[in-house]
Amino acid sequence: MSSAPLSILQEVFGYGAFRGHQAEIVEHVCAGGDALVLMPTGGGKSLCYQVPAIARQRAGHGVTVVVSPLIALMHDQVGALEEVGVHAAFLNSTLSFEEAQQIERDLMNGRLTLLYAAPERVTTPRFLAQMDSLHQRGLLGLFAIDEAHCVSQWGHDFRSEYLGLSVLHERYASVPRIALTATADEHTRADIIERLQLGEARVFISSFDRPNIRYTIVEKDEPRRQLLRFLRDEHEGEAGVVYCQSRKKVEETAAWLNDEGIAALPYHAGLDAAVRQKHQDRFLREEGLVMVATIAFGMGIDKPDVRFVAHLDLPKNIESYYQETGRAGRDGEPAEAWMTYGLADVVNQRRMIDDSPAGDEFKRVQRTKLDALLALAEAHDCRRVRLLDYFGEASAPCGNCDNCLNPPATWDATEAARKALSCIYRFQQAGREWGPRSFGAVHLIDVLRGKRTDKVAQYQHERLTTFGIGADLSEQQWRSVLRQLIALGHVVAEGEFSTLALTESARSVLKGGETMLLRVPAEAPKRGRLSRGKAGSAKGKTAPADLDAAAQQRFAALKAWRAEVAREHNLPAYVVFHDATLAEMARQQPGSLAALGEVSGVGAKKLEAYGQEILRVLAAEAV
Repeated sequence: MSSAPLSILQEVFGYGAFRGHQAEIVEHVCAGGDALVLMPTGGGKSLCYQVPAIARQRAGHGVTVVVSPLIALMHDQVGALEEVGVHAAFLNSTLSFEEAQQIERDLMNGRLTLLYAAPERVTTPRFLAQMDSLHQRGLLGLFAIDEAHCVSQWGHDFRSEYLGLSVLHERYASVPRIALTATADEHTRADIIERLQLGEARVFISSFDRPNIRYTIVEKDEPRRQLLRFLRDEHEGEAGVVYCQSRKKVEETAAWLNDEGIAALPYHAGLDAAVRQKHQDRFLREEGLVMVATIAFGMGIDKPDVRFVAHLDLPKNIESYYQETGRAGRDGEPAEAWMTYGLADVVNQRRMIDDSPAGDEFKRVQRTKLDALLALAEAHDCRRVRLLDYFGEASAPCGNCDNCLNPPATWDATEAARKALSCIYRFQQAGREWGPRSFGAVHLIDVLRGKRTDKVAQYQHERLTTFGIGADLSEQQWRSVLRQLIALGHVVAEGEFSTLALTESARSVLKGGETMLLRVPAEAPKRGRLSRGKAGSAKGKTAPADLDAAAQQRFAALKAWRAEVAREHNLPAYVVFHDATLAEMARQQPGSLAALGEVSGVGAKKLEAYGQEILRVLAAEAV
């Protein structure tokens, strides 16, 4: 067997060529170099360490240890590697004592090509002692640190156990390391390099663009109704993820979707571990399920046919948004990232930063990150241009986001902003005279629109000079103005009742020194089901549209066969073969093992294991 990377890619994984930076990364790591790899979800990060792992073992360098924080990902990665004939294993809490001992014996006897383990296990004295032994015998070939952004306090998913991984460089300086992540801005990249001691590593940055994902952000207006319309009109019967901020909202939303006839499962850290595992397994193995989840779900999920990711609440920064939306469309087929957000989201995210026990510098960075996300949400130009610019990548308008497809109207809200700030100023002045009072967004809008509510009467706010000066604008327009004022930091919502107060920067707006151009609040137009082109998506259970009727029938038969194999092996269906590989089989209709072996995604082991069965299925459909 050859140890040449391209030969391994073809023989083991069944792919004819590397993509993007993969070849350069693989060559560098195979030669013993350290690397930091930034590559978008679905870009092929796993091959960047799996191919070197096989190559280095064949060259006599020993096992590759993959540091992964996710039990589910370990299971799926190991299952997929075993399917292609690579001996891999994991060590985690799901194993019995006897099973763990057997894997450790396999490890020490040099029988494993890859071993997956969590960071907290890798840094234990027992594990390090085993690594010492392997290293002394020249059988420690490579360390791969997946989800490397977890080491950074500036990242969106900081995990303290990652900090101990610097021991790998200190203890095994001659063993190459590759750190990989899909999401890291410049600040986070620098932190990864420093904390993992990767100062000598080559940094490979692929494009962050996911052109198959359409980005859509709408203003909240009965968000459940908006979500239901989005699911029914555009993604009926398809797999997707709906993110909510709280556990309670996750459970309520999942129950409500089921009541509406949409199969949905809840997932959050408060659920029993067995329930979480069951729900995750169902999502990975069944078609058309919607997972309603907190951010506890998703990192490392390999399911390729997630057709949408929806946010019912605003994430805390662009890294989180990019990471979460990136779980859609891993197969390269059209997918959608949809989010609804409103004034309460802005207030809540600001408050969470301000109320956290973190230091001032950390809070300052988090506010800057939130500001960038708010600018993306309020933008009336191309979403993708702004998103990629955040990661330092220049681009042109994409034609595949809501703003490109349906350019929003804008209006000059400068005078409206001054009216709102003046009204808040009057509240503060009155508070000094009568004692502090809690006046939030609802009351402010009532006063501006001249609405005579009980609270207006109680505090005699109809006497204010600002009472009724904004009657020409709707409540929705005023919410938009106030949301932008808070987003820009001119107004803060303080305390338990979100009392509005001016900041020092409000002076420039009041004095006319700043212009505010806002989107005209409007629901995204009803588009119907997306087309199968660049901006499209088709129902997950149907065949690719470019297959003719006979090929679609062959594709359906292959999917049915794959489902049986997946159930028999207790694996997600995509681990057996991806849809794209089945579609290519259906399109080419190979009549021999040699011809089948030429299909992308069919490696030697899978050809040996499944080749005759696949030919039988194809032949049956030809009758």
